[in-house]
Amino acid sequence: MQFDWWTLALQTINVLVLVWILARFFFRPIAAIVAKRREEAGRVLAEAAAERAAAQQEKAAAAAEHQQIAAQREALMENARTEAAAEKERLLAQSAEALARQREEAEAALARQRHESEGELIAQASNLSVDIAKRLLERLPPETVFKAFLSGLETALQNLPDDGADGIAGADGEHPVEVVTAASLSEDQARQVRALLKQAADTDVALEFRSDPALIAGIEVHARNTIIRNNWQADLARIREELLHEHNHHPA
Repeated sequence: MQFDWWTLALQTINVLVLVWILARFFFRPIAAIVAKRREEAGRVLAEAAAERAAAQQEKAAAAAEHQQIAAQREALMENARTEAAAEKERLLAQSAEALARQREEAEAALARQRHESEGELIAQASNLSVDIAKRLLERLPPETVFKAFLSGLETALQNLPDDGADGIAGADGEHPVEVVTAASLSEDQARQVRALLKQAADTDVALEFRSDPALIAGIEVHARNTIIRNNWQADLARIREELLHEHNHHPA
């Protein structure tokens, strides 16, 4: 077999030309396309990675915000519970104070009503005692009643201080001693009264007699420095004042 070097050389040249043509017009565009596709793929992957990272960051931020919101909600709930408990305690305290105040006011009102009722009862008892005194007086002989009060007048005159006796002794026509009785005195009764006053003053006394049914029974003597009240009206008034004084100073 005979080997032709020219043929081999021509074929080699043909192969080189073909490789050059392929490299210039085929492989380079394809390589450029592949590189471009690779570059685009890398960019897409980078964008996807960036989006994934952004998504993860947003997810983490959302989770953190959710935790923060949950913490804030829990704090608000705790504050609300605390404020509600404090408000409940305040309202309970106010209710207790209001109830205590209402109870005190009710007790004070009842005490005032009881005090006023007792005062009214005392006033009614005083009025009733006057009526009873008048009825008892009607059953007693007038002379017996007069003698009883005349004896009381004598005791009162004996216990007069010096200025009281001087006031009786110093009476004159312009300023006489006034003798007041529930009913007009007879001449004999007036004489007995005059004798007692003369004895007390150790001199004759200028007297003026008048009657006042409000005394019920008894004798009053009005002089310059003294007044002797010896009658049922004064006794009943004194008893009433003592009852009212005891009532007013008694704890309600």
